[in-house]
Amino acid sequence: MLEYRVVVIGAGPAGLATLKALADARVPAICFDAGDRPGGLWVLGGPHSSAYRTLHLNTSRTRTEFADFPMPAGWPDYPGHASVAAYLADYARTFGLDERIRHRHVVTRVHQTRHGTWEVAAEGPQGTVEVTAAAVVVASGHNTVPRLPDPPHPGDLTATQLHSHDYRGPEQLQGRRVLVVGGGNSAMDIAVDASHAATRTLLSVRRGVWIVPKYLFGRPSDTLNGALAKRLPWRARQRISQTMLRLAVGPPQRYGLPAPAHGFLQDHPTLSDALLPRITHGEIEVRPAIDRFDGDDVIFSNGNRDSVDVVVWCTGYRVDVPFLDPALLGEGADRLPLYRHVFHLDAPGLMFVGLMQSTGAALPVVEAQARLVAGHLAGTYALPPLAAQRKDCAAELRAARDRWGERRPAMRIDFDAYLDLAARELATGRKRAAATQNPAPSGPIRADGGETRAEGGEMRADGGARQAPGGGAGT
Repeated sequence: MLEYRVVVIGAGPAGLATLKALADARVPAICFDAGDRPGGLWVLGGPHSSAYRTLHLNTSRTRTEFADFPMPAGWPDYPGHASVAAYLADYARTFGLDERIRHRHVVTRVHQTRHGTWEVAAEGPQGTVEVTAAAVVVASGHNTVPRLPDPPHPGDLTATQLHSHDYRGPEQLQGRRVLVVGGGNSAMDIAVDASHAATRTLLSVRRGVWIVPKYLFGRPSDTLNGALAKRLPWRARQRISQTMLRLAVGPPQRYGLPAPAHGFLQDHPTLSDALLPRITHGEIEVRPAIDRFDGDDVIFSNGNRDSVDVVVWCTGYRVDVPFLDPALLGEGADRLPLYRHVFHLDAPGLMFVGLMQSTGAALPVVEAQARLVAGHLAGTYALPPLAAQRKDCAAELRAARDRWGERRPAMRIDFDAYLDLAARELATGRKRAAATQNPAPSGPIRADGGETRAEGGEMRADGGARQAPGGGAGT
């Protein structure tokens, strides 16, 4: 069995940011990824990707890019999926991350031994690979397992059903009567696509959401809230943002959409420049929640009945980490208390990057989390005592419930507030480490960063593996 310093699971934005931060800190690592190239969900047609051909960023370029690797200044404010995938591939190539990634390897098991080390099994092109590591970073994302209504709506539906995870382009909807179900960004994108290809497009929205145009006052809309975040608490930003939206586009009810169930900044915003005009042009017809099915007819909660050929479920994803022992996930991955949304409280050496839902872009957040991980594993950042971590997690959960209710409060973060918090946490943790001269985490690793010999295998300090005679499967 081969031995590594750190195993990173996933080579999407979260995994790439983690590998970069570990390389900067001179911490050797290996990454297992199911795809055949870096980029994760941004790779159209990738094994777990939900990308579709018309997909673009819904956060602006300057608020989405990695801090240490800006997107080209000549790009549009909202690049398409192909540009983002190329950007992530360029990021991996520029910083030499490709050599650390084992593509087409699906992690099937992560187990903590009684000695505190971790055993990781992955299925690859040449069979099962088994390795041990001092630490594991889960960066595999949480938008891969489709979630359908549970319980299902009563009645029998004979129309074709499709989850947004399997949607690739408007040709799937060409000439058909389409019902799109949901109020998130994918639902709005797909409804707009359908309105140009289908013979009829219906949009069923169960609860109200804030529809935000991608531009306000001539600027990308998220840059305005970012400027306010440096000066005002979220409640004040909420009032200002709601006023701007009312002035710019009016209330959602004006377009036949239900009133938002929560105040702005208390749910993930839905950004679309095209949805509201398509509604006002009669190309998209808004419907309330589904009541039941009857053959190819859909009966809605207001009594309306419409015949459809295709139902596209844009109902989100289940947070699933199938390779981890359920005992490590407690009540579920979406409820797992993590210090700073990164560090497992009861399993030292187990960390998560990207297990969160942000009010803004993901890339700067995972970049900040990756720096915490790298600092911890390099011994330059020390965690506070466990009791303090638990107290902090409990306080953060209370605040999240006050703001977001029971809609995955353990995963929710305010984009700007979190980036500020992560920066302060890194600085404070460095002071803790300096004060205690805290060594790198315990495990089969020397303090100078070298590796000890593993049974049946040996690791080089640069993270490459060399199989010893009689050792386990290579990668």
